[in-house]
Amino acid sequence: MSTGPGADSAPAPTDTSTGIPAKTSMFSSLKIRNYRLFATGAVVSNTGTWMARITQDWLVLSLTGSSAAVGITTAMQFLPMLLFGLYGGVIADRFPKRKLLLSTQGAMGLGGLFLAVMTLSGNVEVWHVYATAFFTGLVTVIDNPSRQSFVSEMVGPDQIRNAVSLNSANFQSARLIGPAVAGVMTAAVGPGWAFLANGLSFIAPITGLLLMRTSEFHPAPRRARGKGQLREGLNYVSKHPELIWPIVLVGFIGTFGFNFPIWLSAFANDTFHGDSGMYGMFNTLMAIGSLVGALLAARRGTSRLRVLAGAAILFGVLQVAASLAPSLWLFVLLLVPIGILGLTVNVTANSTVQMGTDPEMRGRVMALFMMVFTGGTPLGGPLFGWLTDAYGVRLSFALGGIVCATAAVGVGLMLARAANLKLKVDLRKGQQHLAFVPREQLATAA
Repeated sequence: MSTGPGADSAPAPTDTSTGIPAKTSMFSSLKIRNYRLFATGAVVSNTGTWMARITQDWLVLSLTGSSAAVGITTAMQFLPMLLFGLYGGVIADRFPKRKLLLSTQGAMGLGGLFLAVMTLSGNVEVWHVYATAFFTGLVTVIDNPSRQSFVSEMVGPDQIRNAVSLNSANFQSARLIGPAVAGVMTAAVGPGWAFLANGLSFIAPITGLLLMRTSEFHPAPRRARGKGQLREGLNYVSKHPELIWPIVLVGFIGTFGFNFPIWLSAFANDTFHGDSGMYGMFNTLMAIGSLVGALLAARRGTSRLRVLAGAAILFGVLQVAASLAPSLWLFVLLLVPIGILGLTVNVTANSTVQMGTDPEMRGRVMALFMMVFTGGTPLGGPLFGWLTDAYGVRLSFALGGIVCATAAVGVGLMLARAANLKLKVDLRKGQQHLAFVPREQLATAA
């Protein structure tokens, strides 16, 4: 889903940091047939994925009684991205992405069916969940950069920003349905049926990929096999601060701020003494906020870096506020804006990086983006699981928010420096008290 400078690219991020966002049709990329097939298949498989994810977390908590075990499950799923994520980007740049996705989606379906068989037969043990999570993570190493960069081949450069946002809206729409269905299904007939539904759901994206018209693609140049391609991708990013700092920020957010399986399951089970239905409700409320954030992002024609930093700061602050919430209803109300802000950070960083990347580098740059975003989970998951078990979920949640907000302030200042901006403070009545302005303008005013 990345574009970059060149003949077929969208405006660079450095232009969008100070430009006025353009409005666009909220669903404009859905006019493209191939993307409609992609989005339709994705919403089905995403719903199954969310059903399995919620059921998986609750099953592990039921089998072990440990939040740390939930953290280990999450870590197992994302550890392959940390270890091998960049190699997935090299593969995505080298092979036809549609063929790669047919393989990865099929493999994910098989993983879901395995866990369904083990659970329905009554033989499931926690190590089965760990193994399935690790297998899914290995497949995701190739699936993620291939899927993200494949979007640009379906929609072309003019619709990338909109398609990125609609992908997130798609994922969050499924998040609205999946946890609710999983909660009801788990309580009524057991977790195995939710895993079965997940395995079968991958039939939809595979069918969509097979029905696409290859003549309507906007193929990016593929790189032949050669030495130094991984190093080439890292060198490319190192020369572009407008790419480095959004990637650094999502690394902090992914490691310290997106440990919601641990936190929400602990709040439901330990703090508010609920069941899997309450855990599903928490995820559904966050999904409502995330869906709103994605649809709002779909209307914006550009990605503003100030929005990225500001949303990340508020995301961390609201996490701290939610950790202190004395009642269930206040906690519930805060989950929606946390979802909005978390999604805003993700979409803004994602589209900023993509629109600043040359087409032939898309797979490797997006692999780095996803490796940093999800690769920190093997570190953050066990850490915050242990903190939750040892000191309580409130302290664990608050600490994650504090780290995110602090990192966002630092990255915001570095982005301003890279864009040659400086913070202007004006305490006069009727004036904007805080604003980033070009250094030359500030010097002239002084």
